[in-house]
Amino acid sequence: MKNTFVLFMIILLTLSSVAQDWPDWRGINRDAVFDDSGMLDEFATSQLNPKWKVPISAGYSGPTVANGKVYITDRLEAPTEAERILCFDESTGAKVWEYSYNCEYRGVGYPAGPRASVVIENNRAYALGTMGNLFCLNANTGELIWEKDLNKEYKIRMPIWGISATPLIVDEKLVLQISGSNNACALALDKNTGKEVWRNLNDMAGYSAPIVIGKGENKIVVFWTENSLSGLDSYTGKVVWQIPWNLRSGMAIATPVFYKNYLFVSCFYNGSMLVKLNDDLTSASIVWQREGESERNTDALHCVMNTPLILEDYIYGVDSYGELRCLQLLTGNRIWEDQTAVKRNRWANIHFMQSETKTWMFNEQGELIISKLSPVGYEEISRALLIEPTKKQLGRGVTWSHPAMANNHVFIRNDKELICVDLSKK
Repeated sequence: MKNTFVLFMIILLTLSSVAQDWPDWRGINRDAVFDDSGMLDEFATSQLNPKWKVPISAGYSGPTVANGKVYITDRLEAPTEAERILCFDESTGAKVWEYSYNCEYRGVGYPAGPRASVVIENNRAYALGTMGNLFCLNANTGELIWEKDLNKEYKIRMPIWGISATPLIVDEKLVLQISGSNNACALALDKNTGKEVWRNLNDMAGYSAPIVIGKGENKIVVFWTENSLSGLDSYTGKVVWQIPWNLRSGMAIATPVFYKNYLFVSCFYNGSMLVKLNDDLTSASIVWQREGESERNTDALHCVMNTPLILEDYIYGVDSYGELRCLQLLTGNRIWEDQTAVKRNRWANIHFMQSETKTWMFNEQGELIISKLSPVGYEEISRALLIEPTKKQLGRGVTWSHPAMANNHVFIRNDKELICVDLSKK
């Protein structure tokens, strides 16, 4: 009996080390780090064939994957304007459930569809729409548990590109950046009931997803808004530290990156800023802040929507026109630049996903790239077309949604379909 139990535990641990869901924006810890040990080392062909694909409508939100299911949101324009929350079987693509609601877009630029990813925890699905419609659903059945019209309740000062930041679960709270009036830019709700726990910041919201740093009684939620980079106590919502920074067009889009007590943020017009936190995360000071002369003549890094990557004291990110750059962490000085990873265009984008030894990239041309990044340069190992760009998000044809790397598969959408590709070693 004892030997049987030991064998069972070994099998269980082996399976858990291989299987890895993607239940949140940019994965489990919002850092796009995942285990690719069971995945192929290079592509056999220049175009990847889907294991399955299903038709969906347009949207910017990236898929999430949890407990054998894939979640995505989209927008319908006819016969009435509506947003949908969709759930598919991870293995087959068969639709499990659909939840739709009427949603008229008012004053929203780039109205292709919802922005925020669906967050899954404890068999609950949390979805936030472009106009501030918030839902908590049963993740298995799609049954409504609770809902809130945040625009109506908090009189949202709507950002030009709508509500975009994916909600963040911190302990028993659902934390949001919604640009509400009356000191409700940052908001925490009870995740089980939707009841308000705290609110703070009178800023205009950006589009950047909040992150949590620290542990135990010292958890700080980091918000990057149009007006500041702020750390709020996760329990009370009180401002622990704040660095004012007014951004042109409110282009706080990329997720803040936390690395060795440093926080790094970068945006299209205002360039980049590196902030150092003390050991208990209760104070913050600027290490450097750099901005170029224009969107074409940039300094350090002017990211648009790509979240940079920090590896061994070097920053890697994509500049305003698609220039892949390496910066020295503590100075912001440029080490190298490469212009082959994505075609040069205004707002050209690459999403980074990091394994132990490789950097996986998904560019706006729909290509998946296996690479290695170092201060020496960009080393491309393999590249293949994953999905065709579509023109609903942007007229030139792009794929701006973030993929999910889950269980040796990649899941990605454009404005017409959601696909799954098996990347397992054969």
